Amino acid sequence: MKPQRVAVVGATGAVGQEFLAVLAARRLPLAELRLLASPRSAGRELPFAGAQLPVQALGPSSFAGIDVALFSAGAAVSRQFAPHAVAAGAVVVDNSSAFRLDPAVPLVVPEVNASALAGHRGIVANPNCSTILLALALWPLHRAAGLRAVVVSTYQAASGAGQQAMLELRQGLAAMLAGEAPPAPRALPQPLAGNVFPQVDVFQPDGYTREEDKLLHELRKILDLPALAVDATCVRVPVERCHSEAVAAGFERPLTVAAARELLASAPGVELVDDPSALRYPMPLAMAGRDPVAVGRLRLGRVFSPGLTFWLAGDQLRKGAALNAVQIAELLAQRRGAC
Repeated sequence: MKPQRVAVVGATGAVGQEFLAVLAARRLPLAELRLLASPRSAGRELPFAGAQLPVQALGPSSFAGIDVALFSAGAAVSRQFAPHAVAAGAVVVDNSSAFRLDPAVPLVVPEVNASALAGHRGIVANPNCSTILLALALWPLHRAAGLRAVVVSTYQAASGAGQQAMLELRQGLAAMLAGEAPPAPRALPQPLAGNVFPQVDVFQPDGYTREEDKLLHELRKILDLPALAVDATCVRVPVERCHSEAVAAGFERPLTVAAARELLASAPGVELVDDPSALRYPMPLAMAGRDPVAVGRLRLGRVFSPGLTFWLAGDQLRKGAALNAVQIAELLAQRRGAC
């Protein structure tokens, strides 16, 4: 594959750091890796593949000569600077919510809808982390039985809210172990140590949160099911890294548990971990730093008929963000005839 000139926007953040780890581990050859962040981070150096790379201040002229720009610095930054990257000839893979529901922007999970890349106009959107994990598990089941409805509760780690939230969790746990009150939260709406709260992102007028709306609208777009019924409840839990989800799915056609296990065991990006008798089921601790999404506790549903109920866990920073974006970058390089 032809070496690519890659820029990482938001290189000093939690997802930016994961971009560097994934790029070092994957096969995308690099002619240049340009690290970009806010002016206050300019001048820092970050380790990559045995070297120290300087962080440059992000600006309109930061993308000259770049093939792919991986953005993870928030929607406002993406809206402001992605057009500059496209104008410079780069393809933007954006990890924010800025472009996900734009009809002209592909929203891609490579194992599910890579063909959507064919129509991109310079920007490709990376889905929400919880959506990516769920889409990977639902896709092989949908292809076999026709998905019609999903009820999902997410158990989302501190990593989903960034480095400051992870630090708050650590500080809160340390305070609790010392018999002290946890510090007041700054990155999260409630203290997370020793706590669980049903709010991820902001509440909307109908009582659902914006995170719950993302699962609805993004799944519909990725799976090309505009009428798919999705009812989500998103919960923050005191786990540092990796999200989990409890899922009840309704189908058009019957699907046995045995058949579902076979489908999931052979699905790209999915790892079947389903042996409750041996206490084997997906857990965040087991999936941290790993690429697949683990699916288990498969059973016939008691609400949807036909339907299945299952549990999944996956690394929010890995497949839920950085890995998915780098996989998109690899596909873009191939589609440009770079191989």
